[in-house]
Amino acid sequence: MRRIVDADRTGESDAQLGMVLTFIAGAINAGGFLAVGQYTSHMSGIFSAMADNAALGAFGLVGLGLGAFLPFIAGAACSAVLINWGRRHHSGIQYALPIMLEALLLCLFGVIGALFYPSPGLVLSAVPLLCFIMGLQNATVTKLSGARIRTTHVTGLVTDLGIEFGKLLFWNRSRDERYGSPVIADRPKMRLLSLLLGSFFVGGIIGALGFSHLGFLFALPLAALLFVIAVPTLANAPGAQERQ
Repeated sequence: MRRIVDADRTGESDAQLGMVLTFIAGAINAGGFLAVGQYTSHMSGIFSAMADNAALGAFGLVGLGLGAFLPFIAGAACSAVLINWGRRHHSGIQYALPIMLEALLLCLFGVIGALFYPSPGLVLSAVPLLCFIMGLQNATVTKLSGARIRTTHVTGLVTDLGIEFGKLLFWNRSRDERYGSPVIADRPKMRLLSLLLGSFFVGGIIGALGFSHLGFLFALPLAALLFVIAVPTLANAPGAQERQ
């Protein structure tokens, strides 16, 4: 866990971090729905609902959709700023920075929810905050994995898995070079995608149970998990060691 967000990436560390973040995304998505009544990582659904509501003239609901959509974009932009700043000024911690920010924002979500639930204004602030967190997380893992891994939505994972299944089922009837190279499924990629899907599903179950029993405070253990993987890299940064 100590090197899981280091700048020097390997396929193994990408897979490990992807599973952790996918678990957290599933927990936030499912548990957050119980807490605030809306999925916060499903931008396809939110954007489609905005189009439907615009066609029906329900522009107030379009505004609510923008209140989820724009924070997701802002979170992704924030991740890019932190990663590029870290790469230029403190090489080695660029991926730990957005993970630490995500942990802090999850703590904020848990504390605000515990203090102000069931205030009507809570949803208006909690949904944008969760969407910002999801955009931040998805952009971070996208950049560090070279766009091989997404964590906050299942559509891309299922699509990629389906493509590999199609390759697996394809019958290479002829080895004649005129037909090109044989079609071969990427089995390691299939295993990774299956593990990510499983992590999202398990996270959803744990998140639903956690939020239903502990309420908003269940965000704190999720934040603690992020602290565990981000703090060692930040603590071992050259600047931090000099200050010590």
